[in-house]
Amino acid sequence: MKPTDMVLTRQGLRFCGRLWPCSIGKGAVKRDKREGDGATPAGEHRIVGMLYRPDRIARPADWAVPIGPSDLWSDDVGHEDYNQMVRAPYPYSHEKLRRADPLYDIVILTDWNWPYAEKGRGSAIFLHQRRRAGYPTEGCVAFRRDHLRQIARLIRYETRLIVPEGLAVD
Repeated sequence: MKPTDMVLTRQGLRFCGRLWPCSIGKGAVKRDKREGDGATPAGEHRIVGMLYRPDRIARPADWAVPIGPSDLWSDDVGHEDYNQMVRAPYPYSHEKLRRADPLYDIVILTDWNWPYAEKGRGSAIFLHQRRRAGYPTEGCVAFRRDHLRQIARLIRYETRLIVPEGLAVD
């Protein structure tokens, strides 16, 4: 492991000399992630992008890309755009990136099952704001708002999210 890595532990995310409390998927950590299982996948995941809501917050990092009103994320396993950012109008199953709640005001993208998605392995694993302490995600890693902003500023090109195999329940 490198000093720039984010390492998930049972106590939280270890990154930049701190332990950041976080929530993970309701399906716990799994080695064999599947679409809809709610699990956070074990493995080494590169950070490949950052999105933010420019109508709500200042740019969290100079490389962050604004989320527009028509930005969506395809989660339709039967479509060629599966696990890709797409734009409305989009007639296939998708998730809105510009949400009414603040969960996606900052979205840090990992390379889980991307850019060439294997159907059924699960769509995007994001780092984003949590709903509340202890509330699980659908597989993402979620943080307190102020912590997510700090983490976003600390990420570097070589930063990876490490989810150790030893945390897996399967």
